Amino acid sequence: MTQLNNHNVGTLGSPIATPDYDRSAVTPGIVHIGVGGFHRAHQAMYLDALMNQGEALDWGIVGVGVMPGDKRMQQALAAQDHLYTLVIKHPDGQYEPRVIGSMLDYLFAPEATEAVIEQMADPQIRIVSLTVTEGGYNFHPVSGEFDLDNPQVRDDLANPTQPSTSFGLVVEALVRRRARGIAPFTVMSCDNIQGNGDVAKRMFSAFAQARDAELGAWLASEVAFPNAMVDRITPVTAAADIEELAHRFEIDDAWPVVCEPFTQWVLEDHFPLGRPALEKVGVQMVEDVEPYELMKLRLLNASHQALTYFGYLAGYRYAHEVCQDPLFVDFLLGYMREEGSPTLAPVPGVDLEAYRLTLIERFANPQIKDTLARLCAESSDRIPKWLVPVIRQQLSQNGEIRRSAAVVASWARYAEGHDEQGEPIEIVDRLKTSLMEIAANNRTQPTAFVENRELFGDLAEQPRFLDAYLAALTSLHERGARATLEEIVSSKGIQ
Repeated sequence: MTQLNNHNVGTLGSPIATPDYDRSAVTPGIVHIGVGGFHRAHQAMYLDALMNQGEALDWGIVGVGVMPGDKRMQQALAAQDHLYTLVIKHPDGQYEPRVIGSMLDYLFAPEATEAVIEQMADPQIRIVSLTVTEGGYNFHPVSGEFDLDNPQVRDDLANPTQPSTSFGLVVEALVRRRARGIAPFTVMSCDNIQGNGDVAKRMFSAFAQARDAELGAWLASEVAFPNAMVDRITPVTAAADIEELAHRFEIDDAWPVVCEPFTQWVLEDHFPLGRPALEKVGVQMVEDVEPYELMKLRLLNASHQALTYFGYLAGYRYAHEVCQDPLFVDFLLGYMREEGSPTLAPVPGVDLEAYRLTLIERFANPQIKDTLARLCAESSDRIPKWLVPVIRQQLSQNGEIRRSAAVVASWARYAEGHDEQGEPIEIVDRLKTSLMEIAANNRTQPTAFVENRELFGDLAEQPRFLDAYLAALTSLHERGARATLEEIVSSKGIQ
């Protein structure tokens, strides 16, 4: 068994790809906040590929963790010189391992606040990137306004040189750069939010504005926030993944990453201090990201929501199991073709039908073992951003909303906290307590769940949506998930 680190990486044999570049020659150019599996399977992978071409050696990544749970990853990666193994799992069972070397350091902000701020204030750092999840942008799901009542935000505004949030850390670093005559870095969001760069700009500007009005105006005017669409299915690393890597390739890696073969990154080309030549490793640099991001959010991400609650209630536990069931495939394709796709503008260079079918193939990859529990998590940050906009647009243009309404109903049923066999469901959501309290009364107050204006705005006041929602919820209670889907995919529907 070979311990993964700088000393041993050169001894790893075929078929394990390892960095072709001298890591000691790589210098930092990017600070990334929110180092999870997706970042390591995506942005860090692209940088590693570029470095393997002999380029971008001045664009090494310094990771930053801000959540308490990030300490464990910081320790794991530090012990192996921030190297890790990325394993691409192909549908036919082929495993493709590759050691990634583009991350140079990982700072745990709660224990190294000053070091994190000074790292971002360093002139070498030209990009600060983010994967902080949909909920990490601290905005109201309906109004879109920055939440100044967040206790951590209030603390950061009261103690701006000792922040704990990504907003406080980034803004304090920008303040120091400005005071020192150093141009501001670009803030690059890599999260699944429509207009993620625009959202990041509004949220960071709002925080800065609350700290100082002039600072807020300067940040909004001078800091670049490019939009991006990112895509790669990356399940949470399981103990079995670590064991399999050790068994197959004799690598002792405390925190590898597994992912699917497919990867996509569409990025707005707006980087005043420069950027890596990412187009050389397949990144699409474009002027307008919106068509691509809406395609991904409303087809891939919303379809994940469409399969996960129904699938879990029906007894499945993995995404590939759901997408190997013809009934669920019919339902998903019906949603994508009849509801999601009509809300999209033409996407340059993309055949939407081929894209839809590719999504089904990706979801059905049995090697990925993406859990429905992961896809069901943090629904209150996902449904309002990915699916509710589809419902609203379809209502406005008198389009089909039957399947989308049923997905919302399946979430409401899932939030009751038990499946159709009576087994408990562990709800993972920032609003868990309030959602479960409402869902507990679904049978006696069936409209209450969607009357939550914090999540749905006025959708409960839209008769066509409410009728479809109530029909689906009633069917879920009386007949179960599978019978409900059978009715939906039939020509008659459930209304």
